[in-house]
Amino acid sequence: MKTTGGQPFEKDDGSPLHLVLPPQRSLVRSRGRHFSSSLTTIPCPFTLSHGTTTLGFTFQGGVIAAADTRASCAGLVACPVAQKIIPIHSHMVVTTSGSGADCMLWERILAREIRLYQLRHGRRLSVTGAAKLLSFMLHPFKGTEVCVAATLCGWDGGDTRSEWDNMRKEDESAFSPLLESEPSASASRASSELAIDISTSNTETSVTSQQADGISKEVGGTASQDGSDQILAASCRSGPRVCYVCSDGLLLKGELISVGSGSPYAYSILDDGWKWSMSVEEAVALAREAVYRATHRDAYSGNNVDLFHITERGWCRRRREDLKDEYHRERRREKEIVQQQEREKEKRENVQKKKTGN
Repeated sequence: MKTTGGQPFEKDDGSPLHLVLPPQRSLVRSRGRHFSSSLTTIPCPFTLSHGTTTLGFTFQGGVIAAADTRASCAGLVACPVAQKIIPIHSHMVVTTSGSGADCMLWERILAREIRLYQLRHGRRLSVTGAAKLLSFMLHPFKGTEVCVAATLCGWDGGDTRSEWDNMRKEDESAFSPLLESEPSASASRASSELAIDISTSNTETSVTSQQADGISKEVGGTASQDGSDQILAASCRSGPRVCYVCSDGLLLKGELISVGSGSPYAYSILDDGWKWSMSVEEAVALAREAVYRATHRDAYSGNNVDLFHITERGWCRRRREDLKDEYHRERRREKEIVQQQEREKEKRENVQKKKTGN
């Protein structure tokens, strides 16, 4: 009997040809040697982390979303002008933290699904609904190396029907040359049919108007009550919203959310200065101050600060500001405070000298 690696070949008695089979141990080793490389995942060269500072909070004037612009790779500043706040649609933006490639991919997927929802149903998907959708899509990747931490900031409600009508008008305008090129015979035929329909409808409306008056008197109170309930429900659903979604499927909702390695420093500023009754300028100043303080202490955050303001009219982007400008403004404020204290001290000393001289 021939051997391979010290083990004899096995004879296949079940085959009429009586073929000789290799030993099972060597077969397992060969399978592992040839196919194991395609089944194993390649480890990342560095540990993935949320090395950034992003935040979003609601107030009486809408939603503020802010983030720094430093993209880091381990201890290297890979890009100083990265865009970490991405608009999803006219009334929602997403702040990203984690792996840049994963965040870009899932933002595009979310934007596509929201656009399809708007085309199918004629209205925007709410912020909470978008967060649930993203959480549902990310949950199967729990335990993998997918690293996504997204904060969805947006405005729910608004005149969505008028926006849908405008979108349909834009789509129909593309086919206007085809509609204008129809023959005049069809237009005359359509006008004659319309005249017949109008004449028949006039005779029917005179009969049904009396019945409608009686029905309206009976259900008038109920209809008005249902209308008021619908208006109240719509007002409860509308307004600013902030939701947080992580790559393991976690979904959180709140009025103030900060994500990233600089979030502990940002929270210290936001918790102290946040108020629902803030003005727009106060909210912008608070967000800028929070990002500045975080980048001052966190090595993975820095360079610039991006600010987005979302209202019922949509989102608007503030001018990108270099954090060096905020640093110089802070130094000037501190210098002015010191000079003011010195002037007050000199003034007190002069008053004291006058009293002692008298």
